[in-house]
Amino acid sequence: MKVTTTPLEGLLVLEPTVHKDSRGYFFESYNKQTLENAGGYITPFVQDNQARSVKNVLRGLHYQNLPVPQAKLIRALEGSIWDVAVDIRKNSKTYKQWFGIELSAENKLQLLIPHGFAHGYAVLSDTAEVFYKCDNFYNKPTEGGCLFSDPEIGVDWKIDISKAIVSDKDINQPFLKDAWNTF
Repeated sequence: MKVTTTPLEGLLVLEPTVHKDSRGYFFESYNKQTLENAGGYITPFVQDNQARSVKNVLRGLHYQNLPVPQAKLIRALEGSIWDVAVDIRKNSKTYKQWFGIELSAENKLQLLIPHGFAHGYAVLSDTAEVFYKCDNFYNKPTEGGCLFSDPEIGVDWKIDISKAIVSDKDINQPFLKDAWNTF
């Protein structure tokens, strides 16, 4: 597995080695030791989540605050998404900066999002099935979020925002400057 750093400290792209033959393919999607050796995340994951969405669905930007933050390892099992992580660590030199990457069933890339990042994605294909591992259990009292269209962040979602399908919860999130954020 190839592990690549991004301009945002701690945010990693994982590219598995895919072994193909006439039967199909095989790849290792997660290896704790590989991530440790790359200087990445070392705490075991405790919860898996899966979501299916249609084209132009936009989910996010979500995070969990201290003391129960969530790191996530995201991948697309079907279709493709534009996956985005925003650095919300107030003392970080990349605070409010975002990184986006296309994750698809075809490219098999994954994004490892550490604590201190908001996460969201937009569906690029007709449908997409997204799978992600979390290092902490969902904890509603520590749930946080910020508006996906916050102009101070300026995420390019790679879809026509006027056609975006967004939940009421996500439409009503505050700007990051007004959001509850313990990072």
